[in-house]
Amino acid sequence: MSNFWSNLNKFPRFLISVFIGFFLTTLKPIFKLLNNKENKIIFTIITIILIRTTYIIVLKMTGIE
Repeated sequence: MSNFWSNLNKFPRFLISVFIGFFLTTLKPIFKLLNNKENKIIFTIITIILIRTTYIIVLKMTGIE
């Protein structure tokens, strides 16, 4: 039973490590892409368009005007 509680206490640390690893693995190619000035501008424009589109969709879905 002691082994069970020991493993249960280790789970939050494992979960945090998994999340950090996921984000580092996901964002590393994006950071490599942003080394070029042209890619940085394109990425910024696409990000702004996606955020704005999502904002408009959420406003329309909730009926807030």
